Amino acid sequence: VVQLMASGGESVQAGGALRLSCATSGLTTSDRISRTIAWFHEAPGKERWGVAVLYIPSGKTDYSEGAKGRFTISQDLAKSTVDLQMNGLKYEDTGMYYCAAALGDLYGGRQFNHRRYENWSQGTLVTVSS
Repeated sequence: VVQLMASGGESVQAGGALRLSCATSGLTTSDRISRTIAWFHEAPGKERWGVAVLYIPSGKTDYSEGAKGRFTISQDLAKSTVDLQMNGLKYEDTGMYYCAAALGDLYGGRQFNHRRYENWSQGTLVTVSS
């Protein structure tokens, strides 16, 4: 059973940085099963949308246009976490952040679509003040 728990959300000023962490259980690279792990952003009143994607076990990553150059997704095998380093935060980055997992590799835009993911964490709130 895959379980995810997100943490690290805080209030920060624009231009600042945050590191979100997604504690995972039930995911392992040793079984060679392909999975797509992603961080999603849900801004107030808007649809949840993927910002950063990690493919297991290849380690390949992908980012939304708004996240490229500012966000970095990475896996810490020792801690069993998938982290999201967010730099250069903007007011529009405000919202709830969730991590999610899907079985198999998602491409062609599907990797950023929340409907493609089966397992979800609770949200962690990021507030960026301008």
